[in-house]
Amino acid sequence: MTNPLDIEKARPLITIAIQEDLGRGDVTSELFAAEETQCRAYLVPREEITVCGMELAREILKLYDKRLKMRVYINDGNPALVGQRIARIEGPLRAMLTAERVLLNFLQRMSGIATTTSKYVEAVRGTKAKIYDTRKTTPGWRILEKYAVKCGGGHNHRIGLYDGILIKDNHLAQLNDDLYKQLSQIVRKARKIKGVGFVAVEVDHVDDQLDHVLKIPGIDIVLLDNMGQWQLLHAVEMRNTMLKGRKKPLLEASGRITLDNVAAIARCGIDRIAVGAITHSASAVDIGLDRF
Repeated sequence: MTNPLDIEKARPLITIAIQEDLGRGDVTSELFAAEETQCRAYLVPREEITVCGMELAREILKLYDKRLKMRVYINDGNPALVGQRIARIEGPLRAMLTAERVLLNFLQRMSGIATTTSKYVEAVRGTKAKIYDTRKTTPGWRILEKYAVKCGGGHNHRIGLYDGILIKDNHLAQLNDDLYKQLSQIVRKARKIKGVGFVAVEVDHVDDQLDHVLKIPGIDIVLLDNMGQWQLLHAVEMRNTMLKGRKKPLLEASGRITLDNVAAIARCGIDRIAVGAITHSASAVDIGLDRF
């Protein structure tokens, strides 16, 4: 299972969500529920989902009222069927009604990303390709969305601009005619930067660029952006021929990846597939808070 979510890093976002929703108070719930009224309710999905955000939900309830207690039946990263109870919440009815929308907003969004990711992971099953996220995340939500990707069986690319070197076409455009000599020097410098998990270089054209990039030591990943399947096949063949069994650099496909084409791309022999859609285009799933 994936590493636990760092609740401390998520707390400021939760606080903002509560403040924007609660304002000066839940005037409706105060009309219908006395302070001492107790209640039991269940979190229930209306569709098949991959669960994500249960510990965050527990933290949200605590911030509304410490008397709200949640028992989790299905933990993050596990599937849940339609109508299956994934958690039970008990405590003051008024506080529960007040917390409901913010609680569900987080759970539905995070479970939506985990569910979408799991579909991509399932689509490439049987190949060596792994599904990775990107930095195309909702502002302020990155830690939550990347956690959700891991719950769905995917992998995290770099978290931000600080923990990985990704040399893209706009960086390479700053170099002069002796591009590969300069790039080799930059890669050597990049390897010395502390806290950097990998060095990646984007390639736009297989025949014009990839053979040169493969000769540069120290590159962990070659990004093949917006390439068709025949180009990806050609890139894999070139890498395997030139490197003669060496494991790096890995080849990563990105750009216009969908559930319709991800399996075919994976079958090209690519090591990694970066999919922006699993965060920026994932739909929230339908989860209800039911009293029965």
